[in-house]
Amino acid sequence: QLVESGGGSVQTGGSLKLSCSSSEYTSRSNCMGWFRQAPGKEREGVATIYTGDSTPYYGDSVKGRFTISQDYVKKTVYLQMSSLKPEDTAMYYCAARGPYCYTKLSVRDFTYWGQGTQVTVS
Repeated sequence: QLVESGGGSVQTGGSLKLSCSSSEYTSRSNCMGWFRQAPGKEREGVATIYTGDSTPYYGDSVKGRFTISQDYVKKTVYLQMSSLKPEDTAMYYCAARGPYCYTKLSVRDFTYWGQGTQVTVS
C-alpha cells in the first residue's frame, strides 16, 4: 500500500515536498517513484529511486529541479520539488515495482500505485 502526502498549492518558483509511505519494502517494490498526470495529458514519469542503494532516475522535464530520496527505515520516499513552474501542475502519484528500476520511466512497468496528491503551481 502506498500513501502520498504533501501536495498543495504554491507560487511559481516555490518549493514543495511530497512523501510516499509504503507498508513494506519487498522484492516487488524495490523501485519506487513518482509519476504525474495533468488534465488531458498522459501520465508521465517524474523520478524513481532504487531502494537498494538509493540510485535515482529522473524525467527530463524535472532534472535539476526535483530530487528524489528515501528513508529506508521509515519505508518512505520523498520528492523535493524546487523552482516549480505552472506546467508542473498535476496529480502526482507514487508507484512501485520490482525488483529493479529501469532507466526509462514508463507507466506500464509499475505494478503498485497510490491514490495521488494534487500539486498546483500558479
